[in-house]
Parts: sequence; structure tokens; C-alpha cells
Amino acid sequence: MTATADAEAAENELTPLAEYLGSVLRRLRALPPLDLDLTQAYGNVLAEDVITPHAYPAFDQAAVDGYAARWEDLVGSGRGGGYAPAGSRNPQNRTVRLNVVGDLGAASWRPVRLTPGACFSVAAGAPLPIAADVVVPVEWTDQGMAAVEIYRVPKRGYGLRRAGEELPAGTLLARAGTYVSPALVAVLAATGIGHVVVRPSPRVVVVATGDELVDVGRGSQPGQVVDANSHALTAAAAEAGALAYRVGICDDDPEGLRGLLEDQTLRADLIITTGGTGTGPGDMVRRILSRREGGRAGPVTFTDVALYPGAALGFGTVGAEEVPVVCLPGEPGAALIGFEVLARPAINLLAGAEPVFRPSVRAHLLETITSPGGLREFRPAHVAERRGGGYTVQPLSGGPYTLSGLAEANGLLVLGERVTTAAAGSTVDVLLLDRRR
Repeated sequence: MTATADAEAAENELTPLAEYLGSVLRRLRALPPLDLDLTQAYGNVLAEDVITPHAYPAFDQAAVDGYAARWEDLVGSGRGGGYAPAGSRNPQNRTVRLNVVGDLGAASWRPVRLTPGACFSVAAGAPLPIAADVVVPVEWTDQGMAAVEIYRVPKRGYGLRRAGEELPAGTLLARAGTYVSPALVAVLAATGIGHVVVRPSPRVVVVATGDELVDVGRGSQPGQVVDANSHALTAAAAEAGALAYRVGICDDDPEGLRGLLEDQTLRADLIITTGGTGTGPGDMVRRILSRREGGRAGPVTFTDVALYPGAALGFGTVGAEEVPVVCLPGEPGAALIGFEVLARPAINLLAGAEPVFRPSVRAHLLETITSPGGLREFRPAHVAERRGGGYTVQPLSGGPYTLSGLAEANGLLVLGERVTTAAAGSTVDVLLLDRRR
């Protein structure tokens, strides 16, 4: 059989990734919303649009430490010694002299009015006197207390912030689906919002399965494999914004696995298992969770997806509460790719986040690579911005070496099912991983 025939056969036997993802994500619903105090809202996703109830700034205020004045007093004849042209130092060293009639701090609250030839000493954040339309920075003056000499005249409006100039009341501050960031918390607080309606962070339980698994802290021996998956996927779930819990290792015991999953439904919005998704003699997860009982299909459906690495994926629900469960392959590189492709979008959907997928860019490929026909490959890569704009992408280790490649990657190069060779210089799709560098 030719390579083309092999690819066509693979396409006929495997479910396209886009079709599979659509069928899974349509079965999920965002978690019910709840009202949270602002101090608890960080990291959650807004369930409703947020409108500013009050303007920000709430009142006219000084933006810098200095002297609040009337601009016409600065550019007029000046009292006691001429004036400097607006925005510049006077080459003749002529100055403006104004009487300082009071001091205003950020806690000042009584309204005051400027009279001609007078000014107020103000701190940044202090309310402006009525009629003030400029604040002269301290460093442009002699810092006088009873009277001040101004050596440089700013433009009208300099050094002040008008009420509502940044956010007028009634502004759409953030849409539903937006993550609550520290900066957003600050803006919410500044505009008088003390509570927001959010979707809770999904609780994700991670279970690694297999009689061969041993815990970390030792090397693998024949018949033993160190459990990297439960540690890696718990970290990945936390990075995705979930409250992640690592259960650890579960043996290939049917009753033990069923009991463990049933117990975890009490504290989980999503369960992720790794291992046993194939059709080999040791793949117990697929056998146990897809087994028909009483004429009814098993709780989890396993599908061979046109995905490389890691084609065998499972999805369904377990327990009386019908908690969603995602079953990923046992090979660590394939498990992490499966997480990115399936589990991360599921977490984002449960959290109410939009969009649910990683951002992607088109990038200039720096090296010719091959890809298995009939499969959509996700290969670790390093993405860099070009000086003139756009991106370049350097492929890293993939296939059986995906795990080591992922440790260095800041992106995933995506090669479609019909791509068997991608030439250097061609343009390819790359998912951006939000890794801290």
C-alpha cells in the first residue's frame, strides 16, 4: 500500500480531531455562577458583564505634587515679576509669583475656591480647588510656603485629572468570560464595586492508573515506571486556572478504580485519568469504564482520534452527579498533548472563560520537518517574534521525544492531517503556550 493509501486508510479509521472536540465540548456546561467578595474574586471568570457604577476618578484631582493654580494667572502679567511662556523656561529668568493660601492633601474634603493671584499647595490625589485648571509640579518652583515663585509654566490642564476622564459612570468595564486579574480587581475597587458574579474555578482531580507505576524519588526499573503524569497534569490543571488535586496512583483493579472515581466525584468538577486508554491487554481503564452493563453503554466512550502523539482518548461522566471525566494516554508526552488538546478546553469551558483554546499565530518555519499522514500532529516548538513583524518557529523534539521537547517549548506547532512534509520557509500554525520565561 502506498503512503497516500495509508494516510487515507488512517483518515477513514480515525475521528478527526475537530469533530471529536466539538462532540465533547458540546456536552459540557459552565459551572453555576456565584457572588464573591472582591478579595476572593481573583483568578475566577466573570459570569456577567460589569458596568462601572461610579466615575473614575470620582472627582477632579491633582495628578502630581505641586501647586494648583489658574492658568490665566500664570500666563498673564504675573504678580510680582512677569511670566514665562507656557511649557518652557523663561530665558530672561522672569518668574510668576503667587500667594499660597492653603494646603490640600489626599484626605481633604472641604470644597475651596481659587481667587486671582492665589494657589494651593496640593499632594497627588488631592481634590482640586474650584477654578483650578493646572497643577505646577513642585520641581518647577522654589517650593515656597507662603508664596511661591514659578520658574516654568505648564500647559493648561497639566498635572490634573478630571472626574470620569478615565472611566465615566456606565462604562462597560469587563465582559462575561473575562478572567479577574489583579489589575481588574484594582479597577473594580476604584469604581466602587465590592462584589462580582463569577464562575468558580473548576475543581480538577488527577489520577494516574497502572500496576507498573511507582511514585517519584526513584528511577524506573524493569516492570516499574515512575509516575510523571499525575504530577505534570496537576501542575497543568493549576496553570489553566483550576483548583487541582493529585490523587496519585491507582492500580489496574476494576473495583478499586470504580470506587476511587466514585469517591472523587464528591469534590470534583472534572476528573482526569492517565493510562489504559488503548486496546492492549494491559489497558484496563478502557475495559473498565467502557464496559456495557445491563444493556447500557459504559459511562465513558473511548475514541481513536486523528491526533499525534496519543490517539486514544476517553470522555464521559461518572457517579450520580455525572461528573465529567477525561481519559488521557499513559505516555507522558502524549498525556500532556492530550491535556492541551482536550482537558484544557474543558477546564476553560467549565470556568466560563472565553476563548477556550490557546491563542495561535502564523509563523515562518525555520526547518523542514515530516509528519505522519492522516494525523494532526502537535509538535513542541520555540516561537520568536521577528524584528520586522510576524513570528518564526523552530521545531523541537517530537514524536517519541515529545516530553523532552515540551520542557523547552513555548509553543506547539500544528501540522494538519494531510501534511506529511512542511518545508523550511513555509508558514505554519502555532499555539502559544503562556510559559513564564
